[in-house]
Amino acid sequence: CRYKWDNNEKHLKPETGLLNIRAGLGVFANLRPATVLPQLVDASTLKKEVAEGVDIMVVRELTGGIYFGKPRGFGTNDKGEETGFNTEIYSAAEIDRIARVAFEVARKRGGKLCSVDKANVLEASMLWRKRVTAIASEFPDVELSHMYVDNAAMQLVRNPKQFDTIVTNNIFGDILSDEASMITGSIGMLPSASVGESGPGLFEPIHGSAPDIAGQDKANPLATILSAAMLLKYGLGVESAAKRIEAAVTETLDNGFRTGDIYSPGTTLVGCKRMGEEVLKALESQK
Repeated sequence: CRYKWDNNEKHLKPETGLLNIRAGLGVFANLRPATVLPQLVDASTLKKEVAEGVDIMVVRELTGGIYFGKPRGFGTNDKGEETGFNTEIYSAAEIDRIARVAFEVARKRGGKLCSVDKANVLEASMLWRKRVTAIASEFPDVELSHMYVDNAAMQLVRNPKQFDTIVTNNIFGDILSDEASMITGSIGMLPSASVGESGPGLFEPIHGSAPDIAGQDKANPLATILSAAMLLKYGLGVESAAKRIEAAVTETLDNGFRTGDIYSPGTTLVGCKRMGEEVLKALESQK
């Protein structure tokens, strides 16, 4: 495990536990789809003509970069002021392996890969762009483009359909994938898969916990259910079973069931438990 608790650190963060799990499992590639389903296009905060048909896969590097880089910590500058610092660092090998995953994903989708960096400012991004460009020669059937992260953030809102597959570093991927999720109408709809070169993966909805609605039967379970589909597809290689789960979710939405985060007039408002039960009914009806 590359990332360890600093026993001398004054401000321990619960997210550190998740970083330890990712590093310990070696799951360096995080796949985050953002697809606007036809049933939920009106739930998007973007205009219908902008959101309709969006189907993006964000491939985020997950075990390197500023979240893991050393040195990190607290200090004092020459004026005696308290400082906090982190290090954005990538090796060529770390970039090469995530680039290959992203090219493989793009090859199976629309054949377009956009690499997002900040190569006009950051040395780590300069190396990122250099290595991704080099790896592109192994995938002549995939169209590679590059975009600075600030422009990518703008373009995701302006014209998201221009993107097919995006590959980017840990911190940019964290931000951009959440932005992309909101194009779909709710972060409660989107699953993710974190995989490595071998061994178990980590499959989870991209949203965190929601303590403000704990125990109220309000949460949207669809991202968790769709994460199980990603486990079957990317973790176990059972794509037929994954498609059954995805079809059950689609049928449930077609039947008009909605949790509060995706509710609109004319649909049926249900809680977390009922939504799960409706997906199960749809799954069983496929037999």
